Amino acid sequence: MTGSRVVALGHYQPAKVLTNDDLTAMVDTSDEWITSRVGIRTRHVAGPDEPVDELAAHAGAKALAAAGLTPADIDLVLVATSTAINRSPNMAARVAARLGMGSPAVMDLNVVCSGFTHALATADHAVRAGSATRALVIGADKMAEIADWTDRTTCVLVGDGAGAAVVEACPQDAEPGIGPVLWGSVPEMGHAVRIEGTPPRFAQEGQSVYRWATTQLPPIARKVCERAGVTPEELAAVVLHQANLRIIEPVAQKIGAVNAVIARDVVDSGNTSAASIPMALSKLVERGEIESGAPVLLFGFGGNLSYAGQVIRCP
Repeated sequence: MTGSRVVALGHYQPAKVLTNDDLTAMVDTSDEWITSRVGIRTRHVAGPDEPVDELAAHAGAKALAAAGLTPADIDLVLVATSTAINRSPNMAARVAARLGMGSPAVMDLNVVCSGFTHALATADHAVRAGSATRALVIGADKMAEIADWTDRTTCVLVGDGAGAAVVEACPQDAEPGIGPVLWGSVPEMGHAVRIEGTPPRFAQEGQSVYRWATTQLPPIARKVCERAGVTPEELAAVVLHQANLRIIEPVAQKIGAVNAVIARDVVDSGNTSAASIPMALSKLVERGEIESGAPVLLFGFGGNLSYAGQVIRCP
């Protein structure tokens, strides 16, 4: 068994941008109301001819290009999503077909907003166990398609997009680039974040989620750092699920990552569910805000109420 590492990242967002002012023509809201409560100013929205697998494939192709790899180099594709309307072929198979891959294993993971960190851990485990050598891990969601555009408490939150990471085995003499995962859930509170009905619609109990996230998650995130052998003060960046700025900032502060860059992509992109962490991380790396090899905390949380986190070394 050997460790794994993230060697490249990529992200993609649809061209259409929906501003807070645009939303005022749709529901009873205002720019001030939205920014003061959730910190979001804009979000990208996919059209009816832009399915989830297309968003995912764009992000995956960029990650492969950044790694200097071809689709044939990948033997495992994992797509984290909760907005795959069709059950089969799954999103991973559709992405593999779009990218012209050979015969990779293809799996979807539906753990909603913590889907990417669950998928990243799954890829790490597969590499460590020897069942995969190189994986393409993608978080992709089309939240605008499942939004209730008459509910001003939820429709102002959501956006669409995808983020991807290429994961491969570390050299035998190298330290693992993906630390141990800490994951779990609070099943009795699973109803607090829901995508239910026909057609499916996103709903949540905002205050319950806020209290859980801001009080229960910081000690868990510190435990993630402990498992990785890193103190919060040593973190170069913290990339939390981009749910709401009023959750991100207090949680980051309570973790104690005083020297870290805090991802705030939610301001420009909204809540993109499983896409939020890889997309925010990819943008930080693209802008040169994190040095290669620096420790970064990834921590997803949300639906079920599930959580999963790990410390990775920046590619």
